[in-house]
Amino acid sequence: MRYRSITAAVLAVAVTALSVSACKSSKSSGGSATTGGGGGGGGGKTLVISTDLPMQGASADASKDTINAINLYLEQVNHKAGNYTVQLKTYDDSTAAKGAWDEATCANNAQAHVANTNEVAVMGTYNSGCAKIEVPVLNAANMLMISHANTNPGLTKKWDPGEPDKYYPNGKRNYGRVITTDDYQGAAAADFAAQDLKVKRCFVLNDNQTYGQGVAQAFITRAKQNGITILANKAWDAKQPSYAAIFQNAKSQNPDCIYVGGIYDNNGGQLVKDKASVLGDNTKVKMIGPDGFTGYPALDKQPQSQGMYMTFAGLSTEQLVKGGGQAAKLIDAYKAKYGTNPRTNYALYGAAAVQAILAAIAKSDGTRESVTNQVFSGSGIDIPAEQSMLGKEIKIDPQSGDTNNKDISVLLMKNNQESFFKAQPVV
Repeated sequence: MRYRSITAAVLAVAVTALSVSACKSSKSSGGSATTGGGGGGGGGKTLVISTDLPMQGASADASKDTINAINLYLEQVNHKAGNYTVQLKTYDDSTAAKGAWDEATCANNAQAHVANTNEVAVMGTYNSGCAKIEVPVLNAANMLMISHANTNPGLTKKWDPGEPDKYYPNGKRNYGRVITTDDYQGAAAADFAAQDLKVKRCFVLNDNQTYGQGVAQAFITRAKQNGITILANKAWDAKQPSYAAIFQNAKSQNPDCIYVGGIYDNNGGQLVKDKASVLGDNTKVKMIGPDGFTGYPALDKQPQSQGMYMTFAGLSTEQLVKGGGQAAKLIDAYKAKYGTNPRTNYALYGAAAVQAILAAIAKSDGTRESVTNQVFSGSGIDIPAEQSMLGKEIKIDPQSGDTNNKDISVLLMKNNQESFFKAQPVV
């Protein structure tokens, strides 16, 4: 079971974290560097921040566009944070063979972050399971990580057994995020299913990974409270060539809703295709997915995905740009350079996470511990609405690392694109 293998990896990297933090090598596994010189502290020095994202497989487009947005933002602020010059280094936490994030690569990246003595903070990861591997290593080295996309609650609050304390071996927090969590996302999807779609019988699937299991369970819990009958919660195997048997089983139970908790990388295209083949299009049996199914051009183009609803744990790029301000400025620059919008709603959240990192650097003495302490002591990080990439104040709770913003968007796949459908209240 994938969750157990992740737990084993967490324990292994936590044991080696302190020895890794003493390593002086600046070599990175899997990362392409755009870094300059400079030490880890002292005024006016060049410091390195990094991204840690899956650069191969189905998530590659989203990762590339997020990095492009971050680079444009760094250009807009002249690569400055207070008295420091900031340069970006990229790490790839996926493999070509897997076509998605990879547990061993995440473990290696964690060690490489710590070993690069100029590096003071990480923007990432994209996948919650990868973060659960990397956070303990960075924690032992007092190194900050802020994610734009991790939604699993257990990284910051009680969820599964031992969470979140097992990710923080030194007893202090070093991980934060600018996006809300799956306990809210899954519940919001269930509220939408009951109140807007009026469904009564949902068959739930999960991809057997940390994120997918978590968001599926959150959906199930709220769906039952809303009077929806949950027919099953079955795991799908990403390596299977067909899911017709799963949907035949679902068909025998007469569902009016399919909820898929997981990531599109895990053979989601075949899953969507087989759902339509067995159960009909998404006007007949509604199909709902979480943010793990958003931002994939291949899914957008699938005939079988049209009419699918998806939640996003934030506000869509479309909605953020309508608010003007920093988001509109960055997207205007993005379109001028690349001729199109980013292919993921997470691109602006990546830039927002970097805003939080730069705010911490600007207040610090340039050392890792000081950068981390700016987020997790005192009043923490507070970016005013007029400066925020999200058009609203960004606060990171210094006790938990969670954001004050609990936005959930519902998107509708229509005409081969993910269109904003509504903002779903979070209760």
